[in-house]
Formats: sequence, C-alpha cells, structure tokens
Amino acid sequence: MITLLKASIKEIELIREIANKTWFITYGNILSQEQLDYMFEKMYSTASITEQMTRLNHDFFIAYAEGIPQGYVSVEQQSKGLFHLHKLYVLPEAQGKGIGRALIEKAFDFARAESKGRKCALELNMNRNNKALDFYEKMGMHICGQGDFEIGNGYYMNDYIFRIELN
Repeated sequence: MITLLKASIKEIELIREIANKTWFITYGNILSQEQLDYMFEKMYSTASITEQMTRLNHDFFIAYAEGIPQGYVSVEQQSKGLFHLHKLYVLPEAQGKGIGRALIEKAFDFARAESKGRKCALELNMNRNNKALDFYEKMGMHICGQGDFEIGNGYYMNDYIFRIELN
C-alpha cells in the first residue's frame, strides 16, 4: 500500500537522503560530475529546500510503501491556472512498483484541488536525454516545447517542456 504525505521542514533531511540516492543515478550518464555536484548543491542543500518550501511555496509530498519512504514529488502553483512539477524521484529499488504513478497522480490531484474546479495545466521541465520521458507520456503529458536554460557556472539544462491540461 502506498501512502502519500505532505512534507514539512521536518522532512528536509529525508528529502535530501532520497535525492542523494536518486539524483546521481538518474543523471550520471547525462551530465558531467561537476555539473551534477553543482546542481545537487543548488537544488538540494538544506537551505535551498527550506527556501523552496517556505519562500517559493513548493509543496512536497513523500511516498511511503509499508511505512518506508520511497520517493517524493514537489509542485509549485505559478499562477491561477498553471502549476509546475519541479521534482519527482523514486528510489531505484522502488521503481516499477507504482510509486511514480502515485506521485504524479498526487501532483495532478493537488493542481486540481488548488484550482478549485477551474481548468488548469501542469508543466515540467525534463532533460532531453532522461529515460523517464516515456513515463510522462504514458501519464498523459506531451512535449509542448524545449529550451536550453542557463543555471549558472556556465551550465545549462537542455530540457523538453511537458504539459498536461487538467479539469
């Protein structure tokens, strides 16, 4: 049984622990070690996650299977009808067990609930070489654009932009 719980500042170290177990595996064959380290520190330092949760209003949800944390998702409401899925990571040993599906459906449900019945959309940026592309397409998302986004230190995120319209 998969349980999804909203995370608070108390779970920052748990989020960092899951991120550490997934980040380098996910992008190790795509990005240089230097870029991996830079981006991890930029996005997953305690200070960064605290800012995401408090000042930037990212909502994090952690997936538990049999009481054991397996992954997480973070979503931000960017405007009345637009949400951005910033992160969705599942521990390697938990992949293929419905955790990712439960997390993305939580992001969809969160956007619908926050939109209070109005039409809305959820977008995400994903590295163009990420092997999870098929997963997002299976979940009803489609590529609506792409870009090369500068993130500092001379590094870029070379991403597709995925989108889904939600009712």
